[in-house]
Amino acid sequence: MTNNDVPVRDSFSGKVGVIAAAAGSAVGLGNIWRFPYVAGENGGGAFLLIYLGFIFAIGFPVMLAELTIGRRAQRNALGSFKKLAPGKPWYLIGLMGIVAAFMILAFYSTIAGWTLEYLVQAFTNGFSGQDAMQLKESFEVFQSGSFRPLLWQLVFMFLTAFIIYRGVKRGIEKYTKILMPVLVFLIIIICIRSLTLDGAGEGLEFLFKPDFSKITWPVILDALGQAAFSLSIGMGTLITYGSYIKKDTNLPTTALQVTVADTSIAILAGVMIFPAVFAFNIDPAEGFGLVFIVLPNIFEQMAGGYFFAIIFFTLLSIAALTSTVSVLEVVVAYFSEELNMSRRKATIIAASAITLVGVFATLSFGPLSDALILGKTVFGWFDYLSANILLPLGAIFIVLFVGWYLGKKAVADEITNQGELKGRLLNVFLVIVKFIAPIAITLVFIYGLGLIG
Repeated sequence: MTNNDVPVRDSFSGKVGVIAAAAGSAVGLGNIWRFPYVAGENGGGAFLLIYLGFIFAIGFPVMLAELTIGRRAQRNALGSFKKLAPGKPWYLIGLMGIVAAFMILAFYSTIAGWTLEYLVQAFTNGFSGQDAMQLKESFEVFQSGSFRPLLWQLVFMFLTAFIIYRGVKRGIEKYTKILMPVLVFLIIIICIRSLTLDGAGEGLEFLFKPDFSKITWPVILDALGQAAFSLSIGMGTLITYGSYIKKDTNLPTTALQVTVADTSIAILAGVMIFPAVFAFNIDPAEGFGLVFIVLPNIFEQMAGGYFFAIIFFTLLSIAALTSTVSVLEVVVAYFSEELNMSRRKATIIAASAITLVGVFATLSFGPLSDALILGKTVFGWFDYLSANILLPLGAIFIVLFVGWYLGKKAVADEITNQGELKGRLLNVFLVIVKFIAPIAITLVFIYGLGLIG
């Protein structure tokens, strides 16, 4: 116990653990499932160029801002603001992050469960003999069912809760250190196979050769939105993980390494998918069904497709798991520290509550598909409220808090490790979080609400 009667908090053991966990949080279905189809819908190379610009100009500073808040306070997402701004309403930012994390995991676990279904299908050669139309029908039948989607959602939530239950060092750090290298290795294997396909060059050209005529206002805002979505900013995950980072860790370098790792995997996902898509004459703007309909069709036609389907859905499941772990940790840390629960009790209660609510999201594609609220299903509302409102609002207020409230000295202390490191870009960072990032994220927020386009 400390002098304030607060239990000694768990923490990451070192830099490698921080990078593995934070990169695992950022690397998820957003990179491997969402990035390729959003890039495909927005013209490929031109989108990629703008996306990379936003990742480093906006995403990296916002990530660093969140890590700064967490390490400065050494508390959960809500507790950090209560500690750094006592008696002020800034704690509502943390509350938004916790609500967003709860909602995101409730519907994200639905899609994560689908990855396990498709992993089993890959192992059992379930795609064999099916053409594109049959694969589409199979996906829709599975998606609209009750038993199997719920079963896989429960399994996924159990795996997530098990890792969180073990703690920061023995759970999150231990398993992400194993899962992340495996994930990268599997992606590289499929990239190599994809690049050997006839017609792969056309896919690479689509991804890496910008067609500047494709750049429109919506493309720019989609790129900025994907950058924010990909790095997991605005939901309290990075604040929570930041609170477990030791004071002697170089925070800017860590944030940069996580940003580079996350972005590299997003690009590798494009290299993995687009050559195969073009090799088999598939429309790169296929959208939502790209992973669950188009790719199984490609694997079915590809030499050695059985093994590559297993590898792909294994890596997809791992990517989903490293993300769900980080999101559940936001809620568990809040329950544990603010509601004075043991970590084990907090994990069981948080995971159970999210799973229960998540059932309604999973059934939104089947029995509850007609249960609409203002035209949206439960899944649709969770997705919309978190992605379009809570996350951008959270990100806006986080950068405003760091830029305008926390103060230059407090920020400098964290970025320079109390003056031990050189803070050469401190002023640039402060300009971005004070002025540029709030404006950019506000544009994404307004765009997400459909007010501009």
